[in-house]
Amino acid sequence: MILKILFWIFTGIILYTYMGYTVILFTISIFKRKGSKNNHHVTDSEFPEVSLLIAAYNEKDFIATKMDNISCLDYPANKLKIIWVTDGSDDGTPELLKTYPEIEVYHQELKEGKSQAINRVMKFVKTPIVIFSDANTMLNEGSIRHMAEFFKDPATACVSGEKRITTGRTGNAVSAGEGAYWKYESYIKKLESIVNSTISGAGELLGLRTELFENIDENVINDDFSISLSVIKKGFKVKYSSLSFAIEKASLNIREEFKRKVRIATGGIQSLVMNREVLNPLKYGFYSFQFISHKVLRWTVVPFAFILIFILNLSILLLQPPKPDIYTLAMLLQSLFYLMVFAGAILQNTHLQMKILFLPFYLSVMNLASLKGILNYINGNYSASWEKAERMR
Repeated sequence: MILKILFWIFTGIILYTYMGYTVILFTISIFKRKGSKNNHHVTDSEFPEVSLLIAAYNEKDFIATKMDNISCLDYPANKLKIIWVTDGSDDGTPELLKTYPEIEVYHQELKEGKSQAINRVMKFVKTPIVIFSDANTMLNEGSIRHMAEFFKDPATACVSGEKRITTGRTGNAVSAGEGAYWKYESYIKKLESIVNSTISGAGELLGLRTELFENIDENVINDDFSISLSVIKKGFKVKYSSLSFAIEKASLNIREEFKRKVRIATGGIQSLVMNREVLNPLKYGFYSFQFISHKVLRWTVVPFAFILIFILNLSILLLQPPKPDIYTLAMLLQSLFYLMVFAGAILQNTHLQMKILFLPFYLSVMNLASLKGILNYINGNYSASWEKAERMR
């Protein structure tokens, strides 16, 4: 009996994390959607001055493309300042940037973490709004304009853009899985923004009221999550602009994607430990519920739950007389899932139109990365030093 109870508890956690939470947000959003629409239209004369801050480490190959992309942004030119920080870069990145006289470039030879680079340069930002972006992500034309409109609301301290992964018509395991994952994440973030506040912004495109910036702990891995949480703790909201998006290529291969996910997972556990007070609903209300549902369960419980439900399901079938029932069906479904995981691993470098075939494999890689992230944090096997994942060209 206890095996069956545990089986349904862990199955319920998985279903709630990936589906139930989204359904709850969608249901609440139906009642709040009208009032949550962004009606803060701003005329050109009212747009605030904005600094676009790009932290880059050895990104020489992307500079020309990024600068061309910036020149196409639909924002008053006299109100948009471009700042690059290139600490530790030794591939010619700072030298190439100095050929663009219209921008500010800050560089030091010492390579530290991205968080420290941002801390060092933020004291030079004089505009009321700063928007963080990456060198290898391209922004849509109206991205900054749409983000700036949200800051008309004084309760909004942070605005996240949408991260989009380019996959093309066909995709391998990495591009298909990463692309689908970010579509799913973006939908959840959009619902969270309507209902209350997005949990955290994406570092590829993240806006902040400059006056609210706090130096990021030098040991922090996920700087974007740290920035978002810092304003949540002060009682402000993080909103989501689906009309502002940053386009990025998928990871080069599953090895690079796994490395990236492990780093994010390690940073997630680190953020949870450092900000455990946000788990208190008496202090942070509905945000605590969101944080637990969206992040805590996914980082700490779900990876183990996938393993446990298989073991529990198998134990139940071995201990009961052979008969077709719900547990037989559950084992068949799990077997099919892991068969697709195996197929995805074999075909991971194959370009297929049916991208859904790669989703079980990508989901399994994500959960393995979470387990590795937990171990890394427990063992202290991590660093905030700048680390890049190779991406498709």
